[in-house]
Amino acid sequence: MMSSKYIQEEFSDIIDDIFDKKTGRRSFLKGMAGLAAAGSSLTLAGCSNNSPFSEENILRLKEYFKGNFTLMSQEDKNATIKRLERLAKIKDGLDLKISSKGPIPNVLFGFALNVSRCEGFMDCVQACVDENNIDRKTKTQCIRVFEIEHGEMNVQSGNGKYFHEVPVDNHFYMGVQCFQCENAPCIKACPTKATWREDDGIVVVDYNWCIGCRYCQAACPYWGRRFNWNDPYIPAEELTRKQHYLGNRIRPKGTMEKCTFCIQRTRTGRLPACVEICPTGSRVFGNLLDPKSEIRFVLENKKVFRMKEDLGTDPKFWYFVD
Repeated sequence: MMSSKYIQEEFSDIIDDIFDKKTGRRSFLKGMAGLAAAGSSLTLAGCSNNSPFSEENILRLKEYFKGNFTLMSQEDKNATIKRLERLAKIKDGLDLKISSKGPIPNVLFGFALNVSRCEGFMDCVQACVDENNIDRKTKTQCIRVFEIEHGEMNVQSGNGKYFHEVPVDNHFYMGVQCFQCENAPCIKACPTKATWREDDGIVVVDYNWCIGCRYCQAACPYWGRRFNWNDPYIPAEELTRKQHYLGNRIRPKGTMEKCTFCIQRTRTGRLPACVEICPTGSRVFGNLLDPKSEIRFVLENKKVFRMKEDLGTDPKFWYFVD
């Protein structure tokens, strides 16, 4: 069991955070509710891992009271990362490396999909699941590929759950995912400000502030949001251990998740997993602010279009043909 001095210091820090002058009404109520729950647990006679004073419980309590990621100082972010890494080690014996790396200056990410080249193999779907630690039991996918008859441009008329050999004659394939809209309706719909758009164009979610109301899912016109119904199951040998706080870290049950352009990769200069794996080279990703980037070449030299452009969402995802 931890020393009484350590416990006193930890709880003192928590109480200070709750009553800090910058704390808003929601944080205050959340903190008081948490303290009440913690107080109840302290009446239990516990020891070892069941002790309310265990390192794991102290870390969980501090996690519960932390603020929204957008309001954290770098010191707060560093402390949060250390707690999450330590909790993973205590609970599951996992050695994780979690990043809070911010946007790269002078970078605005964009994505394009060549519908005349995509053949519907869905390697991209599996690569996304593997890289982003998506629950295996529910078979959730952040990328969905539609098989559509030639001459038909309404993606909803396509088959998004095909299980046969591809490509099929007289059909083409369109993948959809989060389009990282500049005027994202999901952001406007969120009542807790748990989702926002970063300077590099990536729309992210603070999973600890998401309350799972699914308003964002209803607001998204591109089927870009997924609700996490269960505690995610990923076999330890399949877990991607290099993670990002706003990306592929393990999401709590009852929260929303989505494509983040593999933020844990792209902010370190790598390609998204779906782009890297694509066997036909139909996926293009890059910096829209770099005139020499491949994405800029596509936009300037190919026949491009965006889905539901009349909605004014300004997605950073284009389709094109050769």
